[in-house]
Amino acid sequence: MIQSYKKRPLLHESYDTIIIGSGMGGLATAAILSKQGQKVLVLERHYTAGGFTHIFKRKGYEWDVGIHYIGEMHRENSILRKLFDYVSDGQLKWADMGEVYDRIVIGDQQYDLVKGVKNFKDQLISYFPEEEPAIHKYVDLVFKAVKTSKNFYLSKTLSSFLTALIGGFMKGPLYKFSDKTTDEVLRSLTDNETLIKVLTGQYGDYGLPPRQSSFYMHASLVKHYFSGGSFPIGGSSQIVKTMDAVIAASGGTILVSAEVEEVVIEKNTAIGVRMKDGALLRSKNVVSNAGIITTYNKLLPPETVESHGLAAQLQKVKPSGAHLSLYIGLEGSPETLRLPKTNYWIYPAEGDHDSCIQNYLEDLTQPFPVVYISFPSAKDPDWSNRYPGKSTIDIITLVPYEVFAKWSDKSWKKRGAEYEALKEEFSQRLLKELYKQMPQVKGKVNCYELSTPLTTQHFVNYEKGEIYGLDHSPSRFRQSFLKPKTPIKNFFLTGQDIATAGVGGALFSGVLTSMAITGRNVLKKLPRTR
Repeated sequence: MIQSYKKRPLLHESYDTIIIGSGMGGLATAAILSKQGQKVLVLERHYTAGGFTHIFKRKGYEWDVGIHYIGEMHRENSILRKLFDYVSDGQLKWADMGEVYDRIVIGDQQYDLVKGVKNFKDQLISYFPEEEPAIHKYVDLVFKAVKTSKNFYLSKTLSSFLTALIGGFMKGPLYKFSDKTTDEVLRSLTDNETLIKVLTGQYGDYGLPPRQSSFYMHASLVKHYFSGGSFPIGGSSQIVKTMDAVIAASGGTILVSAEVEEVVIEKNTAIGVRMKDGALLRSKNVVSNAGIITTYNKLLPPETVESHGLAAQLQKVKPSGAHLSLYIGLEGSPETLRLPKTNYWIYPAEGDHDSCIQNYLEDLTQPFPVVYISFPSAKDPDWSNRYPGKSTIDIITLVPYEVFAKWSDKSWKKRGAEYEALKEEFSQRLLKELYKQMPQVKGKVNCYELSTPLTTQHFVNYEKGEIYGLDHSPSRFRQSFLKPKTPIKNFFLTGQDIATAGVGGALFSGVLTSMAITGRNVLKKLPRTR
């Protein structure tokens, strides 16, 4: 039974574009195409739309599952802010998190990352005065790396002929940064282990520690927050709500509880999708926002995958890591509980990030290699209007998918006592980390719920519960097939796999995919940068 995001959907016989998956990439692609006059159908297999931007409610609370902060929303002339305004018709509003967006906690020491490039550098220099030259060089390299990305991403929209002709020229400058690991670049600047640990203290935002991650990915993330962090006013559900209105204005629809069985291919051309219930929905174009691994393994006909050698492509990429998320509901307002807007990144006192992860993977009783704590109710100025006298906290850490794999054939909420006991063990460990940083909330916790990699697998349909799609190693940026166009006519990809991790990357993927479909550059529609 197909249900709509709206109460009474009006389904058409055919659409200009059908999009599989209502995460940020799918929504952005749908909104951009809708503003260009297309009638778009977005199909979501679950009962709520939004992917990692959706919310869920329990026991009188609500939690945002994937939006913890977004950068560049308050930077003048930010392309990302202009894009959000464009796809939401200016209806999506943002609250600034304040001066300190991230706090890096290493053992008993705290290091604040503050907004504004000069402030960022000055604050770091106050912690590491002898490292001033290295800090200046580091920030310069971050800007240089990000500057190379414009042509790299535009090359993803070129025809095969133009890619062969000028693709290498457009991508080459970025490879100088993406081919190196974050650790490699930082160790060329400094041998101060604590400074390296602080500078890479946001690695959880893209999922790979310094010795494994591409420096370009690191630089892109770091620059993204130089102007501070922001949170959507009214919670992340406002993203779907505002973009749904844009999609509907052109006759489009977001459907939930609408699972796609297969993309229908005839003569190497996508003509629509077959639903789980057998219904055939037709369209001129089909776009998958389900991630490239899920798309090739589950959504395309096996003969199509084989004829184009798509399985061989998947051998060249790896899924990103899996995670645990503890969602906590508390009695008391954010003000009463003295909850900050600042995110906390907590690390063991000893060891670099890579070593801490290795120790943990070898023995899960070792300290968590990273614990991220976010205070969404404190970030949202509208929260207390909706939930007076209540607060929420999210805690995230890494965990291997394999720890929970033996329950993968069990249904959500029906995985048994052993599974629940393991969840409780992890929950108590994470609560202990919270109380170390925020002792005032002890005794105020009203409820909590832990999501595991199986939860992510269930709701987002990623194969191993990965949080960021494909991992962001140096080799990932060399894969030329990570682009909107596929060898199948009228079949396209969107989402963070064809751009980079997170909501910003997924939003920009909508630009790339819409350009590949229509040939029109939506960036030219945005207000001109002064």
